[in-house]
Amino acid sequence: MTDQIATHRVWRVGADIDTDALAPGAYMKFGIEEIARHCLQRVRPEFAAEVRPGDVLVAGHNFGIGSSREQAAAALVRLGVAAVIAPSFGGLFFRNAFNVGLLLLTCGQAEVLAEGERIAFDPMAGRIARPAAEPAELQCEAVPAFLLDMVAAGGLLNVLKQRQLS
Repeated sequence: MTDQIATHRVWRVGADIDTDALAPGAYMKFGIEEIARHCLQRVRPEFAAEVRPGDVLVAGHNFGIGSSREQAAAALVRLGVAAVIAPSFGGLFFRNAFNVGLLLLTCGQAEVLAEGERIAFDPMAGRIARPAAEPAELQCEAVPAFLLDMVAAGGLLNVLKQRQLS
C-alpha cells in the first residue's frame, strides 16, 4: 500500500476538539484565510503556521463537536490538511467536512498514531499504513466512493457544478 500512496506527517490533538477551536469565534467576521491563521491556536498555537499541505490531523473522540460552523472544516482545507483521523466526529462537522472537500477517517485506533509519524492511507479500503511503527496497519471505516468523489472535487458545490456541465 505505501508504494502507491503518498505518506503524510501526523499532527496530534486530544479529544473533544470543538469547532470554536478550529474556527475561533473572534475571527468569524473575517474571511477563511484569516480564520485559518487562527485554527487550533487554543490547543496547538504553532499549528496554523507550521502545518504543511498533505499533513494529517489525528485526534481523540468527538472531533469537531459544537456548532455547525462550516468554517471549522474549511480552515483545515485552507491549511492543506489531507485528512483528519479520529475515533469519532461531531455529526455536523462530519457532514460539513465532506461538503467542503475534507477527508475524514473514522479509526478506533487513531490514538496509537504518534506526533510526527509518517503514515499512508487508503480510505476506500479502510486502511492506514504505518511504515515505521507497530502495528504496521490500522483498520478504519471505509469511505464510500461518493464521499471520496466529493473530496477529490473539492467539495459538494464542485460536484454539483460538474454534474451541471455534463
